[in-house]
Amino acid sequence: MTAALDALASGAASILGRPLAATELESFGKYMKVLHKWQRSQRLIGSADEDWIVENLFLDSLLFLRALPPEFQSLADIGSGAGLPGIPIKIVRPGVSISLIESRAKRASFLSAVIRELGLEYTKVISARVERYAEEAPRAFDVAVMRCAGDPSAMVRLVARLVRPGGLIVASGPPQPRPLEAGTWIEVPGVRTGTTRRLGVFRLA
Repeated sequence: MTAALDALASGAASILGRPLAATELESFGKYMKVLHKWQRSQRLIGSADEDWIVENLFLDSLLFLRALPPEFQSLADIGSGAGLPGIPIKIVRPGVSISLIESRAKRASFLSAVIRELGLEYTKVISARVERYAEEAPRAFDVAVMRCAGDPSAMVRLVARLVRPGGLIVASGPPQPRPLEAGTWIEVPGVRTGTTRRLGVFRLA
């Protein structure tokens, strides 16, 4: 795991503009171990290879910070799954309040295990569909993030109910972007030198 964490430290420093603290790197290592443990019985992620996890999950999640306003204090991770991008963001922004919204019970259990193992404060799992939770917590968050493979437009109407006026929704999208009903595709520098990552950004009126 040492080589993978070295690659994480290097990549994260480039994205964040600062080196990872020892406690942050330790938390990522713990997160990796919990992923490996649960991956044996549940297919949480596409590969258990440590280098793949670092590049495609951990560092890719941190790229969302390039589109988020630096002052946000509360974040909803929609369809969090294995905790992405919410948990990597939480590790490097420990003072931010994070809600991991995941309707699948087994994945919600995994997220609770990660929170316990890493000792994450101001972090909770919401085991519910986003449309139901939006009724319970309208306008509760500064920002929301979605890391998905499809077109985010269909989800934005539901997620928007969770975000305060003036807040942002940031979503990853398909390799070839489709027109967005409301919002803009932006490209940020990717994990590898010379690459870019496409994100959909929606600002709430």
